[in-house]
Order: sequence, then structure tokens, then C-alpha cells
Amino acid sequence: MAYRRTPKVQERLDALRDTILDATVQQLAEHGYAGCSVAAVAERAGVAVGTVYRHFPTKADLVVRVFRQVVSHEVDAVRSAAGPDDPVARVVAVFETFAVRALKAPRLAYALLAEPVDAVIEAERLEFRRVFRDVVAEHVAAGVRAGLLPGQDAAVSAAALVGAAAEVLIGPLTSGGSAEVSQLSTFVVRSLGGSDVRHA
Repeated sequence: MAYRRTPKVQERLDALRDTILDATVQQLAEHGYAGCSVAAVAERAGVAVGTVYRHFPTKADLVVRVFRQVVSHEVDAVRSAAGPDDPVARVVAVFETFAVRALKAPRLAYALLAEPVDAVIEAERLEFRRVFRDVVAEHVAAGVRAGLLPGQDAAVSAAALVGAAAEVLIGPLTSGGSAEVSQLSTFVVRSLGGSDVRHA
């Protein structure tokens, strides 16, 4: 007869898994991917290394799960940041929100955006960019339909802006400055063919 976990046992296992994931986020936020060893996560979570491996067979499995969790929160944040203004203002709001949130947790943001990682995690990073691109593309397309932006391929414009924003952020995330980010909104509007005055 197969063993079935009771609800209480499953609840404890789920809570332990969440503790490990929270510890991983904290470790990434303080030390990046290179400093996020399974041993360090286990110590931070207050569990044995073997316990971590019972939940996540490899470090990559663990970090992929964290990437998905964190990225989901970031995507939700940029979606909700796109308020009721015109579509171009929504695009600006998306990038401003993303930049502000990244600068509040620079080490974690750098790990998400640019730090050298394993191939399976790089695939998650590319998926994050695709999702972010799609959010931006919706607003760009709406701006074109409304006559606020010149005709363009919304997906291509969005992908270019996401790549540019990530590049702009790398310096501030590693140096602590933010001068580059202050010009990001102007760059976004001009790149799309919008009006500086209208979206100042």
C-alpha cells in the first residue's frame, strides 16, 4: 500500500520549502548567484544541506524556482504600474517602476538581469525578458492605434527597449549610482517616437 502524506505532513513540507526559497532570495540579494551555494542557503534557512537537496536536486533547480517566483512578482508590479494614462505614459511607468524596484535590491536585480549563470537559469532570464517585452508591446501597440506613436512593430520596439533598459541598469546596479536611470524615461519616449512635452 502506497504511503500517503497527511495534510499536516504536507503543510510542514510546504512550509520548509518556503523557508528554503526565502533563504535563497535573501542569499541572492546579498551575495548574488556566485555566492548562493546550497550550503549557504541551508545555513541561512537553518536546515541541513541534505534537506535542501531533498526539495531541490541541484542548485540550478533551486535558483530557477526562485527566479520564477521573483520574476512573477516583478511582472505583476510593472503590470499594475501601468495606470490609466495614455499608452505612452504606461510604457514609461513600466520602465520607471522596473528601474526603481531594481535599484532598491541591486544585487538581486543584477543576478536576475546580467550576472553569469548556468544555462538553465539563462533560459529563465530570457523568458523574463519575453514576458516583460509583451507587457510593453501591448502599450506600444495601443499607442500606435491611438495615433500617439508612429507606426512600428510593437514587439520589436518593446524588445529593443527592454534590452536597452537592462543595459542602462547594469552600471547603477554594480556601482550604486543612478544618474543613467534618470534619463531612461526620456530615452523610452524618444525611441518610440513620442513627444517629450506630452510625456514630461
